[in-house]
Amino acid sequence: MIKIIKDKLENREEIFSILTEKTNVSEIVKEIIENVKNNGDKALKFYTEKFDKAKLDDLKVSNKEIEEAISLVEPKFIEILKKAAKNIRDFHERQKREGFEIKKDNGIIVGQRVIPMDTAGIYVPGGTAAYPSTVLMDAIPAIVAGCERVVMVTPPNKDGKINPVILASAYVAGVKEIYKVGGAQAIAALAYGTESIPKTDKIVGPGNAFVAEAKKQVFGAVSIDMIAGPSEIMVIADNTNNPRHIAADLLSQAEHDKLASAVLITDDEEFALKVSKELELQIPLLERAEIARASIDNNGKIIITTSIDKAVELANGIAPEHLEICVDEPFRYLDKIKHAGSVFLGKYCPEAIGDYYAGTNHTLPTSGTAKFSSPLSVDDFIKKTQYIYYDKQALKEVCKEVEYFAKKEGLTAHAKSAVIRFED
Repeated sequence: MIKIIKDKLENREEIFSILTEKTNVSEIVKEIIENVKNNGDKALKFYTEKFDKAKLDDLKVSNKEIEEAISLVEPKFIEILKKAAKNIRDFHERQKREGFEIKKDNGIIVGQRVIPMDTAGIYVPGGTAAYPSTVLMDAIPAIVAGCERVVMVTPPNKDGKINPVILASAYVAGVKEIYKVGGAQAIAALAYGTESIPKTDKIVGPGNAFVAEAKKQVFGAVSIDMIAGPSEIMVIADNTNNPRHIAADLLSQAEHDKLASAVLITDDEEFALKVSKELELQIPLLERAEIARASIDNNGKIIITTSIDKAVELANGIAPEHLEICVDEPFRYLDKIKHAGSVFLGKYCPEAIGDYYAGTNHTLPTSGTAKFSSPLSVDDFIKKTQYIYYDKQALKEVCKEVEYFAKKEGLTAHAKSAVIRFED
């Protein structure tokens, strides 16, 4: 049963602790990465047979396999994927930015160019559930950004096949290059390249502890989006809500995995008890009831605070991945939210609408990192290059100042490079 506690300063550390996870897989992951670096495709096929029980001749998904997958997926779902993809594309198109140039009267020019990365790597999990939404959310921003090559990796089943809905979503998103490999070995392949899989500039996408650790270890050889922890949802709700709705929202994250955290903050104790009772009624009805049960029992909390304003203050301290504000006038609180991955406003905006359909990205910062990081976006797939132009007269006017500055840092070669042009 979910824990119900009253918000007091002395127990806030306990509240924050729900958002942490400790794993120790670093040595195993290190060995896998080294093997892939040294042995390329041979290592990938070895690990695919070892972990996924699939013996593969070719790692790349063929066009025939993609066509077959599309034929196996219900046309209704293809249409829903297309609508969701359009919403995601429309939202991310607004994130595109232009460079700028400043021309001064004395001929000086300074500017910045915005350039897409050449190759983006997309990791899509397999395992206990298939996530076609991850394909859309991770691939579309890279394509919108203008990456020349978007490479997707995902683990196969024991028959060497990829879930048809994953391939269908890749087709809808516009991904044309897909490989049958998962886990830490897939991250290593994207980071360093193999005979089949190209080295990428950035790796994005969620995964298990091995994937997260691999991303951490290859960072520097390649850019990554984030080190994602277990899923989190925080719901701020007053007693005007239907407790059934709030319980369902909490369970929408609890069913992800046993380490997921679901937290309700309310200013009404009676309402808290109603939500707790409703959770007990709904959990047994879920297909993933065992997972949701463990998540709610171990990591779930209902926090009773004195007001909705205090609830917002507490949310800012925790910086949750998903934050629902279930009140009649949610926009009243929006400007007060400083730290959250994605904010869902009102009583008819469940977290699931953001996971699949609205267009905002669902790859979000977890474990309190929303205090300093952002949802996945087009910005993750671009880089900025700056440029400078000075003519002879412009440099002559400032070279002594540059020389003086450089000497203050003890860098006489810097100083000389500015003044040497005028010594003759």
